[in-house]
Amino acid sequence: MNNNDIPVLNKSYELYKLFHEYRKVVPKQDRFTIYERSENVILGTIELLLEASYGNKERKVILLEKSSVKLNVLRFLIRLMKETRTFDLKKYTNIETLIDEIGRMIGGWIRSISK
Repeated sequence: MNNNDIPVLNKSYELYKLFHEYRKVVPKQDRFTIYERSENVILGTIELLLEASYGNKERKVILLEKSSVKLNVLRFLIRLMKETRTFDLKKYTNIETLIDEIGRMIGGWIRSISK
């Protein structure tokens, strides 16, 4: 299976690229705390999705559920970054939109495997 054929992986890749671009505007005081933690959560989610693309059916579901949990942690961290004014409303909205889309894609993948 080619990883380029997996839409949720492509969308996660877009999320990381966008998040990485925002690093330039993140205040130094937040860059090595909540921003870095959020970045690690995104990378961890991508790793889980990659593992899921190669796993058997049972393992896929477990990995996808773990990636869904990581995505929810990311939602929480991103909202906290908005409330602490690390991100402005536009950046927050751009990231949240991608996170929501990835969440729907993961949910759809889980449902398709479970049938």
